[in-house]
Amino acid sequence: MTGEVHARRIRFSYPQGSLDRHYVQGDLVMSHVVSVLSAIFPSGEDYFVRSVRNFADDVEDPVLREQVKGFIGQEVTHGREHRELNRRLDEMGFPAHRIARNSKGMLLRYERWLPPILRLAHTAALEHYTAVVAETLLTKPEAQALLGDNEVRNILLWHALEESEHRAVAFDVFRAVGGTERRRRQGFRMATFGLTVVTVFGTLLSMFLTDRTAWNPFRLVPSLLRLRHNPFLQRDVMTRLMDYRREGFHPDDHPNDELIERWRVELFGEHGSLADHLH
Repeated sequence: MTGEVHARRIRFSYPQGSLDRHYVQGDLVMSHVVSVLSAIFPSGEDYFVRSVRNFADDVEDPVLREQVKGFIGQEVTHGREHRELNRRLDEMGFPAHRIARNSKGMLLRYERWLPPILRLAHTAALEHYTAVVAETLLTKPEAQALLGDNEVRNILLWHALEESEHRAVAFDVFRAVGGTERRRRQGFRMATFGLTVVTVFGTLLSMFLTDRTAWNPFRLVPSLLRLRHNPFLQRDVMTRLMDYRREGFHPDDHPNDELIERWRVELFGEHGSLADHLH
């Protein structure tokens, strides 16, 4: 079971002109990938909250009940801050609003069509994806280097820390209310398919409909080739993601206590880089 989970009162700002069009170190493809992920975060966070809240009253363990409250607080804050970033991305020409609207519609259909326990399994699996990506960002300097030095870097580091803090909450709720291994794997297949489709097609839509640079092969081809060395697409990350399929898997099979403590200090300690963002 995860440790302490609590929501931070935090705010980010994006003054006009503070972000370049290709703000991920000038990289065409990765700038659109990050924008697509930011676009789908708010509706995804809302979906996670509703999926877990459906079962909150069935959780008997007092520690887990407190973690559920912290999980909900963190996810609500994530959604709020990414909506603000998405407004800025829209102003810069990214189709964040369109992608967000489509993502929200898809998740609302899931809620109409799928039983609550499957939505919880789906949520636990998506939380695994976000946690693995988050911990890749927090552990690999080359992943951090991609983000340069701007407010997008700040929001993603904060988001990554909190995803790492609450990575097992939805999973533990799923287990506590009787979720089965078969249902857990079903949720993972849903998460893998949906996340892949949304990210790939959302990125293509974002690039080719809104960015003339994407039609320039001298910009597009080198950016695509750089994906071979992207720290988020390396074999160790894929192996960690697929470990979810293992019988008896639990997120805490991969300890992250030291990582969390290090980044809590680095971001929010006395001289933390984001201490001035707290309210």
